[in-house]
Amino acid sequence: MRVTFNANGRPVEADDVWEGESLLFMLRERLGLPGSKNACEQGECGSCTVYLDGAPVCSCLVAAGQVQDREVRTVEGLADDESGLDPVQQAFIDAGAVQCGFCTPGLLVQTHDLLEREPQPSDSDIREALSGNLCRCTGYEKIMDAVRLASARKCSDASEVSQ
Repeated sequence: MRVTFNANGRPVEADDVWEGESLLFMLRERLGLPGSKNACEQGECGSCTVYLDGAPVCSCLVAAGQVQDREVRTVEGLADDESGLDPVQQAFIDAGAVQCGFCTPGLLVQTHDLLEREPQPSDSDIREALSGNLCRCTGYEKIMDAVRLASARKCSDASEVSQ
């Protein structure tokens, strides 16, 4: 089957798709968007998190046929055209929250979503929002630091705009 949808704000088509294959497989193997990672294939680790119609989902659990005429935004789609990185991505770099990088795409999407909903999250809010994302390298404290940094920068930018 052919699947037509928007990926990162652009219309795309994927041909010869088996409707039961995962969105993750289609993104990585058919469309050349390798940012989302394939780890558990059971929706337990969060490495494959993408936005589907504005809500974060584990793309390993979404059948490719389900995204027909829908909006998908991957970690590649977070980047700002002007600076090249989303502020969340920059905060993860600046805080040293990236080691092997395998879990990072899912953490970035989930953090981006959290800060869109709650610009000044508490540590408890951060832990809850990221509870579905597993990391084996960083030990989470640097990740927490990155989320706090992104939040502080986002709030600082918002206050500068309102002045």
